[in-house]
Amino acid sequence: MALAQPLPPAPAQVDPRALAAARSILEILLPAQVTEVAVRLWDGTLGWGAPEAPCILHLRHPAPLRELILKRSLFRLVDAYLAGHLEVEGEMEKLFDLQAPLEKLQLPLAARLRLARLALRLPGYGRGEEPAATCRLARPGENCRRTIAHHYDVSNDFYRLWLDPEMVYSCAYFTEPHEDLARAQRDKLEYICRKLRLEPGQRLLDIGCGWGGLALWAARHHGVRVHGITLSRQQYELARRRVREAGLEDRVTIELRDYRDLDMTHHYHRVVSVGMFEHIGVRNFPVYFETIARVMRPDGLFLNHGITSADGWGDSVGTRFINHYIFPDGELATLHRVIEAMEQAGFETIDVENLRRHYQLTLRLWVRNLEARREEAIAASDPATWRLWRLYMAGSAHRFGAGHIALHQILAARRHQPQPLPLTRADLYRS
Repeated sequence: MALAQPLPPAPAQVDPRALAAARSILEILLPAQVTEVAVRLWDGTLGWGAPEAPCILHLRHPAPLRELILKRSLFRLVDAYLAGHLEVEGEMEKLFDLQAPLEKLQLPLAARLRLARLALRLPGYGRGEEPAATCRLARPGENCRRTIAHHYDVSNDFYRLWLDPEMVYSCAYFTEPHEDLARAQRDKLEYICRKLRLEPGQRLLDIGCGWGGLALWAARHHGVRVHGITLSRQQYELARRRVREAGLEDRVTIELRDYRDLDMTHHYHRVVSVGMFEHIGVRNFPVYFETIARVMRPDGLFLNHGITSADGWGDSVGTRFINHYIFPDGELATLHRVIEAMEQAGFETIDVENLRRHYQLTLRLWVRNLEARREEAIAASDPATWRLWRLYMAGSAHRFGAGHIALHQILAARRHQPQPLPLTRADLYRS
């Protein structure tokens, strides 16, 4: 994915009037109740907040603040961050404590006019300094190879730096808050296999198989034959290589294939989808779930592991950010809408589990790994990509923590069919 390269911002002229104007703007805009964020100005002095705050937003150039007031676009602020005109030092997740108060801020006309006058005292960008504006690549629910490549084909080496050894790019499963990421991801893979009650010789379809982590685990530890599909060429190539290296070519097949192009004459004992459901789009739910119902045996099981939203996918700063910068085709639905669509396709909902807190812990560890290997990650991608993924994952951790979004695992079977399940969940938790 090509992003604008961060520019080394030219030192802004230290104008006392501009510095005073910036401090006044920050006093008007920022809520006093947020104590864990501070703002440092381009001359190195503190512009707002306490110096010991765990999160410091460093304005390396006055222009982003000027544009925030005059153009009223948070996206221009993101572009400034990607270009290096803003830095975030410390715990980036804390930065998002400002989002809700800023969105609720309502100023009288006199205060808005004063903000505009103060903003005009700030220098704008000079020649060659203005960050490039990003463009929208798709609409929610488009779900095609181009939009998948935008996110997943950054670089396998980039993802390898901050994911676990299995390269699992989805919510881990923690038995305690300080568990290491590698174990939590192994536990998640095993937990999914247990929920599906996998048995040797069964055929498992893995929709959106990523780099093959679950496919390899299921084949190696549960003796099933796995058909994994992905729309990312880089994931496809690495997953196939991992299968060869593991000596599992007789049990694991990876294809570069859209789920809508599956062979309907093949019938699987089990179907699983982990971390790709967010790309489907609400308008495509009928096709998605009906396709799964057609390729699954009557006595089969289906596990859908996907992010849900408490409020659906409305027009908000967060949803526009995701569709502009991260997942061009991303769209989240409420839990009840997902279950309703599954039931309309002939599924019976058997078990639902919310792993919201687990995803917040997962994202925090990803951010920590990404920050710790900053230089390597930049070498494997580019500076703007490193910045964007740090921003996106920290913001997502904040939203999971606040309960705006969640992660639900939904286990389902064909309605009115025999269910190969025990009467209790005891088998899921055995040692």
